[in-house]
Amino acid sequence: MARKKIREYDAKRLLSHHLGRRLRAVQVTASRGLLQSVPEHPWLSTCRLVVKPDMLFGRRGKQNLVLLDADLSKAAGFSEDLIHTRGDIEVQGIWGRVSTCIVEPYIPHENEFYLSIQSVRQGNLIGFSCAGGMNVEDNWDRLRTVLVSPAASLQEHQVEDLLVDLKDENARNLLRPYLIKLYSVFEDLDFTFLEMNPLTIAPGPADDGLAMPEAQVWPLDLRAELDSYAAFKNARKWLDIQFPEPWGRSKWPQERLVANLDAKSSASLKLTVLNPRGRIWTMVAGGGASVIYSDTVVDLGYGDELANYAEYSGNPKPEETYLFARAILELATSEPDGKPRCLLIGGGIANFTDVAATFTGIVQALKDFAGKLQVARVKLLVRRGGPNYETGLRMMEQVGEELGIPVEVYGPDAHMTCIVTCGIEWITGEACAETSREPTTPRRRLRTPA
Repeated sequence: MARKKIREYDAKRLLSHHLGRRLRAVQVTASRGLLQSVPEHPWLSTCRLVVKPDMLFGRRGKQNLVLLDADLSKAAGFSEDLIHTRGDIEVQGIWGRVSTCIVEPYIPHENEFYLSIQSVRQGNLIGFSCAGGMNVEDNWDRLRTVLVSPAASLQEHQVEDLLVDLKDENARNLLRPYLIKLYSVFEDLDFTFLEMNPLTIAPGPADDGLAMPEAQVWPLDLRAELDSYAAFKNARKWLDIQFPEPWGRSKWPQERLVANLDAKSSASLKLTVLNPRGRIWTMVAGGGASVIYSDTVVDLGYGDELANYAEYSGNPKPEETYLFARAILELATSEPDGKPRCLLIGGGIANFTDVAATFTGIVQALKDFAGKLQVARVKLLVRRGGPNYETGLRMMEQVGEELGIPVEVYGPDAHMTCIVTCGIEWITGEACAETSREPTTPRRRLRTPA
């Protein structure tokens, strides 16, 4: 399961579609201002409006980033200011720029509730509180929860347990069917998290005759996450939804290149830049191995030097590993500062991937970057096993000798993460014992820094 956040607008779009309700929200971006949406959504001209950044961060009201009860002119001006005028803003210690807002009808209301559903190991945990709103954290003791077992549906008695503190019978009558249907949609669409705070019950706005004047359930603020691994079966249900980058982060060109390679390949190719100034770069075969290498770097106390997460698996073609390696080498050799860097070309023991074939693409990329690798003082540390691994390791040794780049290679007899300690020794300048060039020679393990 991979939990990916989605925008509030997209979450409300999904729920409105699958709950059979009219979507009353508009997305504003740098390329499409609020006024451009008026012909398609005439209620914008007649409703009082709410404007909020839609950038995957919370506590927007506490940071004075929300405009309430505004007319169209003020709402358009506020969204324009957020996106085009304010520039970088700091949210919870992270700087970024607002690029997307959500605009909705302003719903006058008296009561604010809290509702959440989240996937946990034992099933799905549902929480409800009559004390929702901005200060919900101060009233966690009033939160009622029920756990729904995997593959089970939400039962009526569980709904009653959640609503036990709600005395308004009209509100209970509206929330009972809403909760049951919402939970069904949560399961069907592979949500992993939903949080509505505040949730309220109020009449809809009386605007252009499309609103329903009777009271109904309104999720005023909504946070949501989907299981991205379920995309293969939910393409139509998710209505072409996109997973945006976290607040304050945008993709590097090399990340976009690898993402495009991954989308077109039967293999798996992943790249995420963690710290472009880091001196420990990775190019690891296998998803599990890539996590182990990253964890080992962190466990040894050098997490702040970990530059990236990179993984290739599923027997990629040599031309794919060539382009993949080029993307990483572009980053690893940029802006040399005289300090040594290392590239961990690691992996476990492959079952069917031809090590020599995948290394063919990597070797060609290394040749393309020979001069830059020297200037950036990059050392290659290779550990691999599997079909044709001896040939692959010899290729790596030979390209190092040919290009004048320091290379150490290890085979399956060496501990999988031995090259992590070798890399740390290289970037820290610690004296290393002269080691054999035999691919299977293990290295000593570095002590964890105090």
